[in-house]
Amino acid sequence: MKYVFVLTSILFFLFGNFASAQRFDDVTIETVKVSDHVYMLLGAGGNIGVSIGEDGVFMIDDQFAPLTEKIHTAIKALSDKDIKFLANTHHHGDHTGGNENMQQLGATIIAHDNVRQRLETTPKRDGTSEAKAALPIITFNDELCLYINGEKIGVFHADNAHTDGDVLLYFTKSNVLHTGDTYFKGRYPYIDLDSGGSVDGYINAVKLGLQFIDEDTKVIPGHGSLSNKDEYQSFLKMLEYLKTNISEEIKAGKTEDDVAKNEALTKMYDDLDYGTGFINSEKIRRTFYLSLTN
Repeated sequence: MKYVFVLTSILFFLFGNFASAQRFDDVTIETVKVSDHVYMLLGAGGNIGVSIGEDGVFMIDDQFAPLTEKIHTAIKALSDKDIKFLANTHHHGDHTGGNENMQQLGATIIAHDNVRQRLETTPKRDGTSEAKAALPIITFNDELCLYINGEKIGVFHADNAHTDGDVLLYFTKSNVLHTGDTYFKGRYPYIDLDSGGSVDGYINAVKLGLQFIDEDTKVIPGHGSLSNKDEYQSFLKMLEYLKTNISEEIKAGKTEDDVAKNEALTKMYDDLDYGTGFINSEKIRRTFYLSLTN
């Protein structure tokens, strides 16, 4: 009986890993030129930022582990230099899943203090912990600057936004902002309340990003196509609109279920298809209610 259990467990683990890898087989890594030496890579998971130049390759996020080879191939088409640094915008697996692979390729990983802590303590879906090689080597608690490929890159922590470890990165010469998951273009965002995220912190993160940019800035969102200041501001208006509507419901004594069922609270943006992504209209109403009442 014990033998059968062990065999079943092994087969489940192997099949699970096979199925997980197989779902990435058809993923294509798309490369979008953002500036003279900054690119955005789209695949499965969070958008990747890449800076190339004489100093080497600087990456922002790395999606899922099974995609590393495809991502590396896309980067090698841009530069024959080594990957020197990799910045994680937060700890979620669709942004950090390739960390261990990238470390093996020579990248030094940089992230907020809370990202390393969460990667160390949050079990993966298969119940294991992140390997030591997947953890950031350089961490910080507020902001830091990188000087690479002829420009200064500011890295800024946003408190309790999408998670408790979010950072935004601004390329000062290229005029490019990478927001991580503090911006989901044209859709409702995922605010991870269980990982320290909050509505107020999320709104403040967008306001922080807007401080750095102008009409010519190219904005790389955590998810969605390349964006700009107007679209980014529209996203902020959506967040503030939902907060106002749901705050009024809370003041009126409405329950979480009342708010979740009230489609009128989000109708303006539902009609613009904001609820067609990972977070639908009911989920965003519940998220706002829970965050604003805690």
